[in-house]
Amino acid sequence: MSLANTARKQAGGFQKGQSGNPHGRPMGSRNNATLACEALLEGQAEALTQKAVEMALAGDPVALRICLERICPVRKDRAVRFPLPPITSARDAAAIAAAIAQAVAAGHITPSEAAEIAKVVDVYVRAYQTAELSDRVACVEQMTDEELQRIIRNGSSENTPPRLLTVGSS
Repeated sequence: MSLANTARKQAGGFQKGQSGNPHGRPMGSRNNATLACEALLEGQAEALTQKAVEMALAGDPVALRICLERICPVRKDRAVRFPLPPITSARDAAAIAAAIAQAVAAGHITPSEAAEIAKVVDVYVRAYQTAELSDRVACVEQMTDEELQRIIRNGSSENTPPRLLTVGSS
């Protein structure tokens, strides 16, 4: 073991912010075990599949399960259908949350499905708010300095300095 490796190990590993492999694994490189398996199975996929089907038909439960999983894989999610109000603004989030809660209460969807749907609604609301804020900023950026000063003065006369904060009585 080199002196540098020994010192690094004694110091507790790599320095913070410094990778031991800064370039990482090359793009497209493959695991040696995967390459070896593919070389062994080269040209045998059809024969192996036929054998698995024959074993499943002969009553082998493991082969039957494997074949069925390939024909009809286990679904991770199911399609959920329940009435949902249209989403036209961020304000609609409350009505949508109520509809989701009502669907859970009625047994149309599970609580975990409701949580996933709520995440989708939350992403939509955030995207809507971001777009709305962007529109408002663009509108303010297009205003002239005179328009902005008028808004700050809030209708006071030109000679009166703007009052943004009033403390006490005037």
